[in-house]
Amino acid sequence: MQKYKQEFIEFMVKSNVLRFGEFVTKSGRQTPFFINTGNYTTGEQLEKLGEFYAQTIKERIGTEVDVLFGPAYKGIPLTVTTAIAMNKLYGTNVEYCSNRKEVKDHGDKGILLGSKINDGDKVLIVEDVTTAGTSIYETMPILKSQGDVDVKGLIISVDRMERGQGEQSALVEIREKFGFKTCAIVTMAEVIEYLYNKEVNGKIIINDEIKARIDDYYSQYGAKYYNI
Repeated sequence: MQKYKQEFIEFMVKSNVLRFGEFVTKSGRQTPFFINTGNYTTGEQLEKLGEFYAQTIKERIGTEVDVLFGPAYKGIPLTVTTAIAMNKLYGTNVEYCSNRKEVKDHGDKGILLGSKINDGDKVLIVEDVTTAGTSIYETMPILKSQGDVDVKGLIISVDRMERGQGEQSALVEIREKFGFKTCAIVTMAEVIEYLYNKEVNGKIIINDEIKARIDDYYSQYGAKYYNI
């Protein structure tokens, strides 16, 4: 496993973003683990987070991108910090854009916040986590309504490696349906491999009990066809 992946996993733990317990995902699944990027709250954390995203974008998708699009609401700070990091690390001056939950009918009218999206723009979707892919199916009509845009891909922080609408993983389904690249900074398989019976800040993060609950969860929701 690359060093930056190990650093990112520990970064999530220390930032209280990666948590284990009893949670419910947006898709309604009862899950023993949860990734809450809303817990990145400090300037230092957000700066580091953007750099992890930027590094993965460069390695997996490339920096030939015009606009970073972040689905509201968590996607908004993700696109901003990633845009800053891409400029800082690679000299790539990309714009950021997000959707509003409600269309604004005064002042800066419309559904978009930040940059406008024009015909021919190369757009990269920046998300926190994708479980069943629900938010991407909501996002694509918004992007396509803006014009003839070229969606280059989707990047997320953690691939939960779960079934999407069918038996394949959500990222595979999205890639095959829309025809663009999908990638994550880390996968849950990498998270489990790295943290199982390992101490971080003097505490075992994934012990035998938690590992067994994760295994049970994947026996029910794990993707049968996984190939990213």
